[in-house]
This record gives sequence, structure tokens and C-alpha cells, in this order.
Amino acid sequence: MQFRHHIAMLLLAMICADAARAGAWPREQGTWFLSGSVTLGWPQDMTTATSPEPTQQYNALYIEYGLSDRLTLGLDLGRSVSGGGKTIAFLQYPLRNQDTGLKAAVQIGLGTIDEAPVIRPGFSLGWGYERGWFSADGVAEFGIQTQETDWKLDVTLGRRLNRDRKLILQMQMGAPSSDPPFARFAPSIVFPLNERLKLETGGVWGVTGDTQMGLKIGLWAEF
Repeated sequence: MQFRHHIAMLLLAMICADAARAGAWPREQGTWFLSGSVTLGWPQDMTTATSPEPTQQYNALYIEYGLSDRLTLGLDLGRSVSGGGKTIAFLQYPLRNQDTGLKAAVQIGLGTIDEAPVIRPGFSLGWGYERGWFSADGVAEFGIQTQETDWKLDVTLGRRLNRDRKLILQMQMGAPSSDPPFARFAPSIVFPLNERLKLETGGVWGVTGDTQMGLKIGLWAEF
């Protein structure tokens, strides 16, 4: 019954719809991007498991809207660097947005983590090439009341495949204020379902500071 519950939650998150964010690329004015995902986790050492049921589950919802050709409004819901639930609204502005070469953008976000207020500045770099892209997206989650800061950096290499599919190789790194730094490897493949919807399937493997492994499924929508 527990496993059926996890599947139901996964389907719900897909209908509602962490990884195709614009990063350093601004969202075109008047357009939307939404992604919803569910990640289920287990210990890497399955000999310590007492059940095949997942020991972790977290859902994520990410939304972007192009307020103008340069200003992007967003909402980021899910799990923070520290592992607590987050709700962050943000604005992003490009520092360099030329047709060729490096792209760069800054971001400022406000919201809550574990129901405590936070400020989240961020910085993104991106480089597109004929068959793919490279990006680095970093944020600092500063607790207004706690005066503590958590750091996160996602480094992504994307490759466009045949039939509009995409291969994504991502390294997720973080330095929580109250826990050791961590790094996770998160590869995934994106499949088009129709002109607006794409399905993402992948996995997560803790490299250091994280002993979990996981499976991820999500849905992207652009309109």
C-alpha cells in the first residue's frame, strides 16, 4: 500500500507541473515554463534496508514566466539545501545575453525555508553550443532570523539527441550551515510527449556527504 501511495504522489506531481531551468537564459516575454518532479530515495547500502519501500521522497515544482525579454519571474517549491521545505519567489536579470559566447544572469529571491524567512541571491553562467549547453547555477540561502547561510551549486552538461530528446548530466553540490558539504550525481533523459510537454526520467547518486540513491520522474511544460 505504501508503494501505491508513492506512485499516486508521483502522478499528482506530474499533473501539477528539479532539471530544466532557464539558468542564464532569460525566458521570452509572455511565455511560461513549468516543471514538476518526484524523487524517491533508498540507502546505497541496501543491506541496511529493512524494507524495499523508499526511505525518502521529495516533490518539486518550478515555474518561470517572462515578464519582459530581460526580466524573468519565478517560483521554486521543494527541498532546500538543508533538506527543509522551501517556497521561494525570485526575479532574474541577465548581465550578458549575447547571441554567442558566455551568458550570465543574477537573481534575487525571497521566501521561506522550514517556515522561516530567507533571502536567496543567485548567479548563473551558461554557454550554448551546436548540440547542447553547459551551465553553472549557484545560490545562497540566507536565513533572516537564524543569520545562517546555506550554499548550493548545480553544474549541468546537456546534450541534444535525435528526435528532440535530451541527455542531462548534472552535479548537485551544497554546503549547509549545520551539516557537512555534499555532492550528488543526477543524470536524466528527457523525452518529448508532444509540442508542449516533455517527460524526464533519471536517477540520483550521492557521491560525498550523501549515502542515498534515488529515482526521479518529472514533467516539463512550455507555453
